[in-house]
Amino acid sequence: MMNNQTNTKKINSLSTYYLLGRSGLRVSRLCLGTATFGTAWGEGWSISEQEAENIFYTYLDAGGNFVDTADCYQDGESERWVGKFINVRGIRDRVVLATKFAMTMDPSNPNAGGNSKKSMIKACENSLRRLQTDYIDLYYMHHWDTITPVEEMMAAFDELVKSGKVLYVGLCNPPGWYLGRAQTLPEWRGWQKICAIQLEYSLAMRDIEREYVDAALELGIGICPWSPLANGLLTGKYQVTDSQQLEGKGRMTSTWVTDPDVEPKSSRNQRIVDKLVNISEKIGYSPAQIAINWVTNRPGVISTTIGVTLLSQLECNISALEFEIPAEELKELNEISKPDTAYPYVFFNEFTQRTIMGDNTVLKEPSAATRN
Repeated sequence: MMNNQTNTKKINSLSTYYLLGRSGLRVSRLCLGTATFGTAWGEGWSISEQEAENIFYTYLDAGGNFVDTADCYQDGESERWVGKFINVRGIRDRVVLATKFAMTMDPSNPNAGGNSKKSMIKACENSLRRLQTDYIDLYYMHHWDTITPVEEMMAAFDELVKSGKVLYVGLCNPPGWYLGRAQTLPEWRGWQKICAIQLEYSLAMRDIEREYVDAALELGIGICPWSPLANGLLTGKYQVTDSQQLEGKGRMTSTWVTDPDVEPKSSRNQRIVDKLVNISEKIGYSPAQIAINWVTNRPGVISTTIGVTLLSQLECNISALEFEIPAEELKELNEISKPDTAYPYVFFNEFTQRTIMGDNTVLKEPSAATRN
C-alpha cells in the first residue's frame, strides 16, 4: 500500500468534543460501543474481561468520553463490566454513559420488555445496579415495541429525568413519524426532549438520508450512527468467490448479522468495497478508517459508535479521525454509494421546485454576502 498520509489534511482527534444535539452535553466524535464486552454471545461477538478492560481504558486514555451499552448486551454482562471499569478508576464524572431499555430480560414476563412505563422504570433500576451508578447520562429506547403510546414513553422518560436517575434521553431505530411525534410532545408539554438518535448509517446503508438527517437537523437531535463498517463488510477483508460465497473470518460470515438489510454479495456493495480499497491504496489509510471517517463527517452526525473485539481495531478506528478524505475521492465515494430515490422523495428536486416557484430563485435565508 502506498503511504501518502502526508498529502491528507489533519483535522481533529478523539479529544475534540461536540455538543450532542440541542443540549450542552459534550461527547467524543467516536463512541465506544461495548456490545462485545462479555462472554454470553460466543465467538466473534464476545471478548474476555481483560481484553475489554484494555480496550476501555485505551479509549479513555486517548481522550474518548462517550461509552454505549445496553441492558441486554451479553445478558447484562456488558453493563456490569462497564460499571466495574468506571469504578476501579473512579472516573464516573468523566464518562458520558449511555445505556438502553426495551429488550426483555425475562421472556416469561410480558411486562419485562417493551416501551411501557413499567418496563422502562424497572429496566432503569436494574441498569443502575449493574452499572454501579446512581445516574445514567443518556438513556435510549432500544427498539420501538409497536404498541406503547408514544406519550406514555416520553412522560416516563421525563419522570426519570426529574428523579435524577437519567440526565438525557434518546431513541434507537424509530420510525420517522414516531421520531417527529416523540420530539413534538415534549416541546408542547415541557418534558425532557430527545437529544440523540442511534441509526444504522454507513456507505453501504444510506437510507436515513431520505428523511432522518433533515429531521434530526430540524428537531435538534444528534445522529449517532451504528454499524459504520456494515457489520465488517467495509473493512475490505471479505471477498465474494465465483460461487457467490463470502470468504473471510469474523462477523460478516457468521449467521448472526446486526444489519440484515446490507447484502454483502450485491454488486453495489462490492463496487463500494472495491472503491474503498482503491482509495486506501492511494491515500495510505485502511478501508475501515476511510469508511468511519466518511460517516463521522456526514451532516447531522455527532458521534459514531464503534464496536471492536481487538485493541488493534480500536487504535485503527481512532486514527480514522485524523485525516480528511481528498475531495476527488470523497466525490467518488458519494456517487458510488448514493442511495436510490424513493417515493415521495422523487418529487423533491430542482425540476419540481421550478414547477412550484416558476423561474424565481427562492432561498431559505439570505447569503452571507447580502447580510447587514
